[in-house]
Amino acid sequence: MPRSAFRPRLLPAARALSLLAVLAAAPALAEEAGRGQTAQAAATQRGPEGRKLPADVTTEQAITLPDGRSLAFKATAGSLPLVDENGKLQAEIAFIAYTRAPEPGGPERPVTFAVNGGPGAASAYLNIGAIGPWRLPADGASISPSQDPALTPNDGTWLGFTDLVFLDPVGTGYSRAADGDGKRYWNIDSDASVLASAIARYLRQNERMGAPKFFIGESYGGFRGPLIAAKLQEEIGVGLSGLTLLSPVLDFGWLQPPRTNPWGHVTRLPSFAAAALERAGTLPTRGLLADTEAYASGDYLADLLKGPADRGAVERLTGRVAALAGLDPALVREQAGRLSTRSVQRAPDRSAGRVASAYDTGITGWDPDPTADQSGFDDPLLTAIQAPLTSAMIELYTKRLNWRVPNLRYELLNGAVNRGWTWGGGRSAPESVGALRGVLALDGRVRVLVAHGFTDLVTPYFASKLLIDQLPAYGAEKRLTLSVYPGGHMFYSRADSRAAFQRDAEAMYAAALAARSDGRATGNPAEPAQQRPTP
Repeated sequence: MPRSAFRPRLLPAARALSLLAVLAAAPALAEEAGRGQTAQAAATQRGPEGRKLPADVTTEQAITLPDGRSLAFKATAGSLPLVDENGKLQAEIAFIAYTRAPEPGGPERPVTFAVNGGPGAASAYLNIGAIGPWRLPADGASISPSQDPALTPNDGTWLGFTDLVFLDPVGTGYSRAADGDGKRYWNIDSDASVLASAIARYLRQNERMGAPKFFIGESYGGFRGPLIAAKLQEEIGVGLSGLTLLSPVLDFGWLQPPRTNPWGHVTRLPSFAAAALERAGTLPTRGLLADTEAYASGDYLADLLKGPADRGAVERLTGRVAALAGLDPALVREQAGRLSTRSVQRAPDRSAGRVASAYDTGITGWDPDPTADQSGFDDPLLTAIQAPLTSAMIELYTKRLNWRVPNLRYELLNGAVNRGWTWGGGRSAPESVGALRGVLALDGRVRVLVAHGFTDLVTPYFASKLLIDQLPAYGAEKRLTLSVYPGGHMFYSRADSRAAFQRDAEAMYAAALAARSDGRATGNPAEPAQQRPTP
């Protein structure tokens, strides 16, 4: 989050910092204030000069889940200093880590690194929305910016099966460049390098190199995932056991193509149909949408390619699309079967003056100018949730985690980062499918879960489905899966979807850990080895 406008620019060839230098001389984590440390000792542990963020704080925490289970854990709020080859501070990456003690005599617990998207979004959405130990309730058909920001125990937390580390890229949350100018980090390559370096720094600093390592990224964070995994593998020497790509953008060429490009219409039609099902009181499923998916990539695409001048094609499109999307045929005919997202947000409930969120059509708000032919309106989900999420994160840091940053503003969704992002050069839009291919091909044990919501019009699930279909099998075992849930971009706000997502993720982790253990026990690769000549 949020949706990013693709603006091709030249990508700087030089990286923001040296990866080897970033990993040098990692300081120990500072303990919670009041545990007998002297100010001098705490300053020594803080590492390079110029740090603006306070010393790390570790607290003992516990939650009781609705089913009666209790989870005790440590929570650490702090920052990871990244330095250049001379040890000079370049950036501080703010993080929150939740860790539990392993079972006596049991294996080391997995550790999962979580990153949101934007670019320009902090990791709060995943932290207190999806998988952290606490959750900001965001259920219901509308969201109020003035709602109570109080957190509740998260029944969908992943802390039961993995430790969690939430990272904020430079310019988000409390993460900052040392010199105050983060623009050199605001491009695809440098951003992935910095986050890979921060992950490696955390692992070394906390002696977790031997732990099973996983990644979860949402939206642009999902785009980051394969790039970070590749950098960890090839440049730092760290292998991930699994990735979860949540509402990801895998290819920006498919995100916002021009209206003359049929792909944008093809990828969104199943989500338009899912929205219509929900409006009619039926939860969408892949089974219910199977015919829509087949039509979208078949006859619909064929008629789109005939062009709007073909009257027969337009009439066929009008009848079928109007029925699937639950819209007035006259509106569909006006757009020649090529529906705009804005019209789907506004048309279904225009008589009541309501507009739907592009991120989840199940969330609606008031249209500020319902009688106007065209109306500009803030998104009823993305914009409305900013205030309570920001307030809840500041409360979490200061009151529950005892980590206070009085002189910096917390940046939940930094528009300056989004507007200032450099998307790269060349003739092709940015994509991470190539990196995903490389990760899957190089490591026969890695598992990948791609997760989407049915009613997300920003990163539609069908785009990921079509892209995944273009990847080879990479062996007999299925290691790349797509799961789609009722809800939108943040489907985890819905209790049933949150529970299903948790189950699917835990199953993916179990499969990845089993493959890892089998390989360690036998010394054999995950895929059948080629017969080698005997010396």
